[in-house]
Amino acid sequence: MPRRSFAELLALGRPALGTWTQVPAPELVDMLGAEGLDYTIVDLEHGAFDLRDAEGLFRACDAAGLVPLARVPSSDAGWIGRVLDAGAQAVVVPGVGTAEQTAAAVAAARFAPEGARGACPCVRAGGHFIRDWRAHVAAEAGKGVIALVETAEGLENVEAICATPGLLALMTGPFDLSVSLGFAGDYRHPRVDAAMDRMAAAARAARLPLIAPVFDPDVHEARRQRDAWIARGAALFTVATDKILFSTAVARYRAALG
Repeated sequence: MPRRSFAELLALGRPALGTWTQVPAPELVDMLGAEGLDYTIVDLEHGAFDLRDAEGLFRACDAAGLVPLARVPSSDAGWIGRVLDAGAQAVVVPGVGTAEQTAAAVAAARFAPEGARGACPCVRAGGHFIRDWRAHVAAEAGKGVIALVETAEGLENVEAICATPGLLALMTGPFDLSVSLGFAGDYRHPRVDAAMDRMAAAARAARLPLIAPVFDPDVHEARRQRDAWIARGAALFTVATDKILFSTAVARYRAALG
């Protein structure tokens, strides 16, 4: 399968569907692709694995026709460059709090003179031996940073974050935000819901693609969440996680057969 880009997710003519990969098992990625998902986010922040495992998961995404995205552990420039070199098509930066932090992350995803990403001719993203550097830079120009806003500070600065030149998309983090605001994981709290409205409005004002979560394993609630996010202008949906999908299936069989 040819490698697919983040831009392709925006050109599907419908909201793209993906999930989080937190289990370092290429077979699970194979199944995500076989069941028709469009992308997955390899989670280096909360997944218990390292970049070597992540690179293998990127390969599995390429083989399964999924767009491989990656959440890095922090906004560290080294992490951003490394996952792009390994084959991620975009980098989700967690806990983005300010426009300055966002601009630094965007710069870390771009080569000089526009940015500060380290340049190496022997990386997986370029076929391991880049013979035409200018062509490689042009191919990598469509990659970049997705700001994950999930803190009270990020909410306060979300309009400025979205206005950052070169940012690929905004991702909302209602669960983390509920914790940051003192609501202990209640991502349906009215204040969290109002914060999601504000984030969506900021993305629309900046003409920035919006990536929204659909957490609930109940089909009817998941559809309600999806419809609410479509009304807000979401272009991509991150559905559950691989762990939620697996545990929900186990629980369903256990209830049916126990």
